[in-house]
Amino acid sequence: MRVVGLMSGTSYDAIDAAAADLSLHGDTLVLTPLGMISTAYDDDLRADLAGALPPAGADLATVCRLDTRIGQAFAAAAVRADEELCGGRADLVASHGQTVFHWAEDGRVHGTLQIGEAAWIAEATGRPVVSGFRTRDVAAGGQGAPLVSIVDVMWLRGRPGVPVALNLGGIGNVTVVPGGVAGTGGEPLAFDTGPANALIDAAVTALAGRAAPGDAPTMDVDGALAARGTVHLPLLRRLLADPYYARPAPKTTGKELFHLPYLRAALDSCEPLSVEDVVATLTRLTARTVADAIRPFGATEVIASGGGTRNPVLMDRLREELGEGRADGVGGRGGCVVRSSDELGLPAGAKEAYAFAVLGWLTAHGLPGTVPSCTGARRASVLGSITPGGPGLRLPRPPATAPVRLTVEGGPGPVRPDHLR
Repeated sequence: MRVVGLMSGTSYDAIDAAAADLSLHGDTLVLTPLGMISTAYDDDLRADLAGALPPAGADLATVCRLDTRIGQAFAAAAVRADEELCGGRADLVASHGQTVFHWAEDGRVHGTLQIGEAAWIAEATGRPVVSGFRTRDVAAGGQGAPLVSIVDVMWLRGRPGVPVALNLGGIGNVTVVPGGVAGTGGEPLAFDTGPANALIDAAVTALAGRAAPGDAPTMDVDGALAARGTVHLPLLRRLLADPYYARPAPKTTGKELFHLPYLRAALDSCEPLSVEDVVATLTRLTARTVADAIRPFGATEVIASGGGTRNPVLMDRLREELGEGRADGVGGRGGCVVRSSDELGLPAGAKEAYAFAVLGWLTAHGLPGTVPSCTGARRASVLGSITPGGPGLRLPRPPATAPVRLTVEGGPGPVRPDHLR
């Protein structure tokens, strides 16, 4: 089955469309990457989306317009991916949509909202579309995140030691597979670690834009600002004191908490700082909170993906915190190897889009798409809703054996980004 996975994360900078050929062999799901296309939101849509996200408020008319415009943008991305990567022969589209609110209070998630109406995708492509993945897990008592944990568990199963999958998007999240095999050495666990790029991007957009009018940077490209700055320890300590980091897993967070007003409140307690020092401090915050989250599990390797992997300063700081390759284990516990998911066959910039292609495949086959120990749900659930692509919807029969492993075969295929994260 050829599946196009569509993803736009908490950085809401682009739609990633990854195509995969998925086939089941015994208890192993084989993923052959066909490539990825990444298309930036147009400036007006991105600005309108940013203006509607928390802590801002939005009326229902704004939500309706965004739901339609994002759905149309996802539809255009799906059409391109089908034509350019699948030769017009895609069988299914799996759309994560755009998260605009994750209702979390007192350690529980009560609801979640992803927009980008699937009907626009189905109408444009003529393919069935799986969407609305997160809500069913929330209804079953789960966090609704990180949903890619089932893919991580299948993918890392059997690797030696304690492998950890790390995604560095707007928010950081990890999946820990103790003993390399679920059920040995403890059940797998997944949770959001806190901000990855969210606060860094907010600082650059708000502070560097003022320093360089007309340039309007929105991210620390190549970690250039962090490399020139110095960590401000009082600010770092204040940020590390946030109660979220001490909460037990499973847990989830988002830009509902880690946004620009949150950062401004912390900066108000400090003397004026240069944008370089602020970004250096926030980069260290991301590395420290990820490392602190991983360290108790005795991780032996971290397999990283997401836009943050393209920030060499962030990756260096993470390696320092985890003590990679150091006999004394400074910053870590005996050292922990940090590598990119590219080394295991999944392009770091496309891994989550491929993961949603897998989730779509599971739903189409009537199979659960969650691991309860990872999301905190009462039970594993078949995720999402299916929008027919045309008359005569036909879904495959559930297999006699559900997959427990995922392998990646073949080259990663072409990657055609229309933007840089």
